[in-house]
Amino acid sequence: MEDDFKNIVSTDWLAQHLEAPDIRIIDSSWYFPQEKRNAEQEFLECHIPGASFFDIDKIKDNDSDLPHMLPPSEMFNSTVRKLGIGDGHKVVIYDGLGMRSAARLWWMFKVFGYSDVVVLDGGFPKWVKENRSTTADLNEKEIRHLTIYEDKSIVADRDDVLRATKLNHCSIIDARSEERFMGTAPEPRSGLRSGSIENSINVPYETLLNEDFTFKKKREILDIFSKKGVVFNNYIITTCGSGVTAAVLYLALDEIGCSKISLYDGSWAEWGKID
Repeated sequence: MEDDFKNIVSTDWLAQHLEAPDIRIIDSSWYFPQEKRNAEQEFLECHIPGASFFDIDKIKDNDSDLPHMLPPSEMFNSTVRKLGIGDGHKVVIYDGLGMRSAARLWWMFKVFGYSDVVVLDGGFPKWVKENRSTTADLNEKEIRHLTIYEDKSIVADRDDVLRATKLNHCSIIDARSEERFMGTAPEPRSGLRSGSIENSINVPYETLLNEDFTFKKKREILDIFSKKGVVFNNYIITTCGSGVTAAVLYLALDEIGCSKISLYDGSWAEWGKID
């Protein structure tokens, strides 16, 4: 199995292409309230040159009471165009933890039919540790034309998950910690019970990453999923607390060649609601 990733680029690669006219960079950092970090403020103070900020808590479905659900296509299109992104651009996404919410925005681009999008391996922490250039400057972006189409086949809802729990040819993989999955640790959001979806498999997303938040080699990733009992020919649904780190699993599964994957957008924030 080749170790070259198709959806992940290194800090070396980005440094070499930083001035390329067809490159667009997005900081999609996101944090839990209890982490007491302001993603947008941190971006304004320091970011990769040329980057724009995308807030998944603002660009969302405002008709849903669930956190950061997929926005309407018109909202996504308008937001991305205002970031200076249009047809023919290669989009590079990073986040402030190395790998958490960058994969979520990568998946969102996929949902809306934009294929030339990658995530930065190791994210902003690795970039900074390597003493690469950063700035507080904001570049004004020219609104561009962007063609999108929705691919809802990679989005799972509650009914899809309910059916999957009853079918042998479906696998549900949960990216949360083992403690949250087993119900021995409380959920970070109020109003949710502890536990996991029936017949789901737990693969904490951090287990797919090295200490510097870069992805492990493809063979290691394949081995991690295999040891957890994932059947790669199955239809796979990834899930987590609110649809963020489920995208890390989605990205990893896509890299090792799985093609029948969707992400449960509501995740445990919906499934685990206390009635």
